[in-house]
Amino acid sequence: MKPLLPLWQRLPITIGVMLLTSYLAGLVCQSVFNIPIPSYVAGAIGGLAALPTWDLLKRIRPSQPE
Repeated sequence: MKPLLPLWQRLPITIGVMLLTSYLAGLVCQSVFNIPIPSYVAGAIGGLAALPTWDLLKRIRPSQPE
């Protein structure tokens, strides 16, 4: 069985993607509709972006030294 990417590497990447997505969703909503997006909507968008990111990072295997 090949080792998975460690939790301590997956977690900060996933949190970073979640925060960046929430921030960008707020910027897009502000620029398109000229109203601020509610924080719970931005959080939900960020959380939905974190799910496929976490799944993708679970599939990535660390490189094996040869």
